[in-house]
Amino acid sequence: MRNDGDSATTVAAAVELRGVRAAYGSVEVLHGIDLFLPAGSVVALLGPNGAGKTTTLRVVSGLMTPTGGQVLMQGHDVTGARTELLSRAGVCLVPEGRAIFRNLTVRENLLIDTYGCNRSASEIEDIAYAHFPRLGERRQQQAGTLSGGEQQMLALSRALTTDPAILLIDELSMGLAPVIVDELYEVVGRLRDSGITALVVEQFAATVLGLADHVVVMTQGRVRLSGTPSEVSDRLASVYLGGS
Repeated sequence: MRNDGDSATTVAAAVELRGVRAAYGSVEVLHGIDLFLPAGSVVALLGPNGAGKTTTLRVVSGLMTPTGGQVLMQGHDVTGARTELLSRAGVCLVPEGRAIFRNLTVRENLLIDTYGCNRSASEIEDIAYAHFPRLGERRQQQAGTLSGGEQQMLALSRALTTDPAILLIDELSMGLAPVIVDELYEVVGRLRDSGITALVVEQFAATVLGLADHVVVMTQGRVRLSGTPSEVSDRLASVYLGGS
């Protein structure tokens, strides 16, 4: 919990990182970062290649155990918790690279993760096709033959059918036309409005600034800038280029 500016409003954190450090072998890549994700918000995590953005997502999702600091979710310390436990708690990662099964149909991709799910196959399909009608038109098409944008829609849809509370998205816009990116982020905005918290990693700020409630900029494994889009927009270029 933290105070929102000078008001008496107390903002609840869906996720909070306190002094988190992480390393690959002997090479430390996160150097004590602090991160606060207000519940029901979209937080954009920006920075150049090698800034530590994807590593941060891996720590939050449980794919990587931090070497120091704390990870809290809804006030509970989950530092080092296993990925499957965090997944059951509603944490869902949409990784970079459109993690889909290319040799399966759109429908098969959606239904492959339904083991242990409380939703029926028809409910899962309804959710996906409501967000992306184009996938409904291609439900029997092999995923590998979809366009890049449609594959990203499928990857995001697979995440949505798990009923996530915290959505972690890595480079959603990578290699896609602006009109497709706008469509994908429109869905993310609707999810935020429904109460889902999203942490969105992007290298290119312009793709997500119009949607984000809060912006965090990282370089070289450290948080360099944090604030609302309007507060940070004028300083983004200098931070990316190594300024303070």
